[in-house]
Amino acid sequence: MKRRSFLIQTAAVLPLVSFRLPLSSDWFLEDDEGICRGKFELAVSLALRDKPFGDIIVEMGKSFLGTDYLARALEVPGEERLVVNMRGLDCVSFYENALVLARCIKKGTMSFEEYKKELQLIRYRGGVIDGYPSRLHYTSDYFHDNVGKGIWKNVTRDLGGVVYEKTINFMSTHPESYRQLKENPELIQIIRKQEDEIMKRETHYIPKENVAAIQEKIQDGDILGITTDIEGLDTSHTGIALWQERFVKLIHAPLAGKKVEISQGTLAEYLARNKRQTGIMIVRPLDPSTA
Repeated sequence: MKRRSFLIQTAAVLPLVSFRLPLSSDWFLEDDEGICRGKFELAVSLALRDKPFGDIIVEMGKSFLGTDYLARALEVPGEERLVVNMRGLDCVSFYENALVLARCIKKGTMSFEEYKKELQLIRYRGGVIDGYPSRLHYTSDYFHDNVGKGIWKNVTRDLGGVVYEKTINFMSTHPESYRQLKENPELIQIIRKQEDEIMKRETHYIPKENVAAIQEKIQDGDILGITTDIEGLDTSHTGIALWQERFVKLIHAPLAGKKVEISQGTLAEYLARNKRQTGIMIVRPLDPSTA
């Protein structure tokens, strides 16, 4: 579906928890609202609200199996705004959708407007849209910001993680790879300051050679950031943990030309096949109905 087909809608955004979400113009197709409604109808038919939160995340993730991968799914022309696209997913928008739908289901707030509010809350720094730099671009920064918002707990260190020493500067050193930075070079300095803040934090990861040994500690619905040896990047991929056939696997949107799938083999085997992947970061989403 071409981007010119997007309709610009205005969402009435209400306060959520302690974060005030300002009015913003959202980008979505009428199809997206219908897909969202269908996911909630599925949840009701399966009585998902009564299940453990991680199981709901997994079920929502599995409901996207076969959905086309869409590179740069959140990049649309114009000013920064909330982008909803449930028809094509990249690795981040895949786990975002599964998590946000699960949060709405568990809270009993199953409407498209509530879905959009939850999506904005987790995708943006402090839940507030304030230009391109307010979107959480680096996975480790995304994980950190959402710990502060009570969305999840970072369990990487508890599960055997070691300090992850990495220079984070890919965006500021490769602005030509990002349309917004090419068109607005004044944003590069803001991104660079964010990268500096990321590097001040102590971050942990589990080296991939250790993943098989700790897999028993991973739970259904855990969100995984897959670390990389690519210079300047913290992670190169993300996905959702799934227990299947006595092993942990990965539900993910893999790459261009593919569809959302469950990894072949175990998580440890998946990592071993990908030479540039070095390990994982793990966050465990918190049940919003008990907050």
